[in-house]
Amino acid sequence: MRLLLTLGLFVTSPLLAQGGMAGMQHDDADKAVEGGGKLPAGWSARTDRDAPVTNVKFAKMGEGWHVTLGPAAVLYREADKASGNYQASATFTQSKYQYPEGYGLIIGGSNLADAGQRYTYFLVRSDGKFIIKKRNGPDKRGENPSNVTEGWVDNAAINKEGADGKNTNALAIAVSGGKVSFLANGQELYSTDASKIDTDGVVGIRVNHNLDVHVADFAVKKQ
Repeated sequence: MRLLLTLGLFVTSPLLAQGGMAGMQHDDADKAVEGGGKLPAGWSARTDRDAPVTNVKFAKMGEGWHVTLGPAAVLYREADKASGNYQASATFTQSKYQYPEGYGLIIGGSNLADAGQRYTYFLVRSDGKFIIKKRNGPDKRGENPSNVTEGWVDNAAINKEGADGKNTNALAIAVSGGKVSFLANGQELYSTDASKIDTDGVVGIRVNHNLDVHVADFAVKKQ
């Protein structure tokens, strides 16, 4: 049975950074975004450390969406929920090089607008590394991520940046039979027991700060 949404997301922008969550910590400040603070109907943005949404810009463009972000953020719709066996996927293109920072998918989201936010996230970056982490509510800094993988991991299946600074990666998270597989460009990078992470809940997108990213073919399909 196939259901749920198929959504062409096309993002060209400095997308959400994970200020210190899954990404590297950099000294550069989150960029100010002209025309930010507006989101399409039904969409929400949760920034890291409750940074101003005025520096989050998310708009339809062509067959997809254009996202320009200063702070790291998660973009999501409460209607995009999945449970049981399903696959979440999207194709991401970083339009220019800045520094190695992550972009990717979240699953198992709950309480995303509250202090008790929870989700599992899977990111790749332009130097060919990936990371999987869980976010489980706040700590004294308002963040409480924990590792699933031990930091950033190299994998040859991840497309690195080209001479023009661009890189494109098709990412997917497949939940089936009590297992979860994390894939890039059709190749499994990592798998784990579904009981060890959050899988039931909101599916969305996460991108680290000051990145330019296109997202296409965002989809959630029940298996």
